[in-house]
This record gives sequence, C-alpha cells and structure tokens, in this order.
Amino acid sequence: MPTIEAIFVIFIGFAGGLAVGTGFIAFLVVLGVIPRLTQLTKTMKWIHAYEWSAVLGAVVGGWMSLRNSVLYTSKYWLIPIGLFHGVFIGMLAAALTEVLNVWPILAKRIGVADKIVVLLMAIVFGKVFGSLFHWIYFIDH
Repeated sequence: MPTIEAIFVIFIGFAGGLAVGTGFIAFLVVLGVIPRLTQLTKTMKWIHAYEWSAVLGAVVGGWMSLRNSVLYTSKYWLIPIGLFHGVFIGMLAAALTEVLNVWPILAKRIGVADKIVVLLMAIVFGKVFGSLFHWIYFIDH
C-alpha cells in the first residue's frame, strides 16, 4: 500500500507532466507547425500521421527520459537519431521565427538588413559547430 507521500509525489509528477505536455502541444498548435509542414511538403493527406508522430514522440521521449533506459545498439544509431532531433528543433525554430518575423526585425535593428543571408548562415553554422563540439568533446569524456 503506497504511503500518502508517495501518492502526493505521483500526483505532483502527473500534474507537472500534464502541464508541460499541454504547453508543448499548445506551442505547436499556436505556431501551426504541423499544418505548415504538410502544406510545404504537399502531404496534407498525411496530417494525422504527422500529428500522431508528434504525440507519440513526446510520450516515448518523456517515458525514456524518466527511466534508466539502455538501448544495446551500435553507437552509429546516434547519427540518424541526432539528425531527426536536429530536424525537429530546426523546424520548430523556423516556425517560431516565421510567425514572429524575428530575422527581418533583428536585421533592421542591428543595421544589417542587406546581409540577412550572412546572419542566417552564421547562426546555422554556429549551431552546427557548437553541437558537434558538444557531442565530440563532452559525450565520451
């Protein structure tokens, strides 16, 4: 029989998970990431598959982060997994910037409106090199 403290911890954990999950889904809905993605790729008939993949990815990712999961596979599986994560984060960032028109405003404010491609490429390469440095330097040490 669980104690009152254990029941309280379960309740708090469940409530926190619901809050984070609904916030994540609301963020995706407000940005319109999935409909925009299906519109750009001309795959509107697969919109339910996109939605379910986002939901299942969040559920499985949350479940695996709460457990001490060990997948006995080759370390080379990290390459496609990392690519999928990078694509997801990139799409999320692109959707956010598209909705908020961040880059044109930023370029005007700092006076580089004619060099916006250079600004974007600096951000992209900085993100790529920073991620590679993190993975190469910190993961096996």
